Amino acid sequence: MNELIEGLRQRLGERVLTDEAVRAAHRRDTWVMGELADLEERLGDPPLAVVEPESTAEVADVLRDCRAARIPVITYGGGSGVCGGVRTDGCEVVLSTRRLEGLVELDARDATARFRAGTNGLAAEKRVQQDGFTIGHWPQSIELACVGGLVATRSAGQYSTGYGNIEDMLLALEVVLPDGSVVRTRSTPRASAGPDLRQLFLGSEGTLGVITEAAFSLRPLPEASRGQAFHFPDLSAGLEAIRRCVQTGWTPPVVRLYDAIESGRQFAEWGGEERAFLLLLHEGPAARVELELREVAALCEAAGGVAAGAAAVDDWLERRNHVPGFRTFLEKGIVVDTIEVAATWSRVEALYEQTVASLNQVDGILTASAHSSHSYRSGTNLYFTFAARPEDPTRLAEIYRECWRRTMEATLACGGGIAHHHGIGRVRRDFLAAELGRGGVGLLRSVKHALDPAGLFNPGVLIPDGD
Repeated sequence: MNELIEGLRQRLGERVLTDEAVRAAHRRDTWVMGELADLEERLGDPPLAVVEPESTAEVADVLRDCRAARIPVITYGGGSGVCGGVRTDGCEVVLSTRRLEGLVELDARDATARFRAGTNGLAAEKRVQQDGFTIGHWPQSIELACVGGLVATRSAGQYSTGYGNIEDMLLALEVVLPDGSVVRTRSTPRASAGPDLRQLFLGSEGTLGVITEAAFSLRPLPEASRGQAFHFPDLSAGLEAIRRCVQTGWTPPVVRLYDAIESGRQFAEWGGEERAFLLLLHEGPAARVELELREVAALCEAAGGVAAGAAAVDDWLERRNHVPGFRTFLEKGIVVDTIEVAATWSRVEALYEQTVASLNQVDGILTASAHSSHSYRSGTNLYFTFAARPEDPTRLAEIYRECWRRTMEATLACGGGIAHHHGIGRVRRDFLAAELGRGGVGLLRSVKHALDPAGLFNPGVLIPDGD
């Protein structure tokens, strides 16, 4: 191990960090179970070292050295993942993308921008706005997450219904493979040159290589932006309004429907108490925004919606990313998490009802609720929230796993998809086989083995163990 560290120091100098505090800060992401393990002082050992390459060539050198020494590599971006995608046990090298930062090029005529993978998501958005553009990707973690992590977790943003998700914006990638070779996809608007290699790394969660650059197709900043809100007698009526809206062809970037529990918690002053509450934000050319505003309002009213005023949208925009940390709850003996899944329109209501009913059977459950925040022509997502306080605080991890198991099983039973945008990590890994089937998992393992035969890249993440 010392030989590897010394070899890395010869390449990177002081950018090979072995200070205890630095290594400890890179032991985990923000997964609830990582937070709990940290709180209970049972988190795994810190990595052997944290390395900070400044170029693609340096990334390639680090990967070759680690592969030769058979030392696992965990890529660390902003550390904002919530599924256990980063967790060390003392035998790994953590490769930080912190110094792989900044804009590489921006082409205003083509409306494209290429960033290095360690660029902060909000910094990237602010940079393109200087030239009159937006990436349009607004995950709740945007102030923490980096560009490479957004791609590696196949993320979705709060404006996805109009602007799409990360895969809809991604134009090209540069990736360093485990053997140190570099793959660069071409920046073309579309290609039919065999399978799309970008898709191989979207959602790969650091298991197949290190993303070093990402190029995006941009949009001009909107000329106009208008919000409106409606409350509905129940979630079903609100879902029907959204279905009619998107299938008609209207695409407001923000379409968020909260069930009665979440509406009462967040929007009671706008008539949301004991009713489902729908937020809509319309953006684009002013004439289109005005037309869409009227037409979508008519669809909502026809589905039983009652207008609640645009002030609710302004309030949400102001506080949308302000959420308390998990530790605040854990210290009070409460375990809290969110679980995002997806289903077609014909299945989503049963998925909601069965999941909430199942969660309400958990010992110590305080609340089980959901909202929809990403919708498509053929279906929508559900973002479940649960909170539980078991009488015995030593059961927090057990209760947490039970809530996740019940949600995953209900989703699979209803024909839904077990992950919409947070990825798999460790928390969903054991349910992936039920989602992909034996053939799908076998294919994924074959790809992993072809690129990383020794299994050194982010071991324990994404790919299920066993047969």
